[in-house]
Amino acid sequence: MQNPLVKKHSMEDKQWETGNHSHVTEFLLLGFSEFPELQLPLFTLFSLLYLMAVLGNLLVICIICADRHLHTPMYFFLANLSILDISSLMVTVPKLLLILLSESNIISFTACITQIYFFLGCVGIEIVLLTVMAYDRYVAICNPLHYIVVMNKRVCVLLAAVSWLAGLIDSLPVTIFTSQFSFCDSNVVNHFFCELTALQEISCSDTSIILTMSYIESVFAGFTPFLLTLTSYIIIISRILRIHSREGKSKAFSTCSSHLTVLILLYGTMLGIYMQPSSANSLKSNKLVTAVYILTLPLLNPLIYSLRSKELNVALKKALNRKSTLSVTKHF
Repeated sequence: MQNPLVKKHSMEDKQWETGNHSHVTEFLLLGFSEFPELQLPLFTLFSLLYLMAVLGNLLVICIICADRHLHTPMYFFLANLSILDISSLMVTVPKLLLILLSESNIISFTACITQIYFFLGCVGIEIVLLTVMAYDRYVAICNPLHYIVVMNKRVCVLLAAVSWLAGLIDSLPVTIFTSQFSFCDSNVVNHFFCELTALQEISCSDTSIILTMSYIESVFAGFTPFLLTLTSYIIIISRILRIHSREGKSKAFSTCSSHLTVLILLYGTMLGIYMQPSSANSLKSNKLVTAVYILTLPLLNPLIYSLRSKELNVALKKALNRKSTLSVTKHF
């Protein structure tokens, strides 16, 4: 693979000769250039995961929309999660595949800032949406007689809308501050997309403000939803433990086990990404963990829910049987 630093120097006259501070027009994404022999295998692997994740989530959305028995709050939020998973994949993966296949590692400043905004927005939406789904499971298990009344259609639409708006609004201040960064010595981003920490590493601006903002937002947009979710599940588990019959406990736990599994994967992966020390080795592992987060979670979400949801499995079998019946009818 061509060394990105060669490209950087060829652009210096255009971008860097504006004094000590400059406004760049392009960035160079290193991607996984430290593994030149793995470019094609990584492209093949990531392409396969990307295709499977998109098709899996599209299948979940189509099944939920087509089967009236799945027009319930839980599956309404699951459809929103699938739409979000597809959206988050579109933000970063196409550019990653392009870098791996053609070494087209240049990204414009505008595209870079836009990518930051939507990536942070998707993360925020997912956290809030999973918190809403935890509340849905809380009502279903702890207040089942009033579930239909509490989680009516209007409330579900409102909660879903709040999730999307909260994530998109929350990512706006950090994105605006990031767009004001100056880059004096380098435009080479050691990542496969415009990741916020990677941009801070090459910026010559004072990033203390954005670091403070990030900590504050992590409390309100990250820790607060986590605390609400944890509280919901403490109450849910305590209620399940008070159920006398083993069958009743198993049935109650099965209604929230899929969501709980997705939560553990999400928060576990995020801790793996953001709790690493800043060093050259951690930057490499950070890219790999981030790739796993971006590609694997959207793939696992539909698998986890479809494997653990009897209703979704039944709806899928009905759809497959209907399709096979129609194909046989057309054949004859």
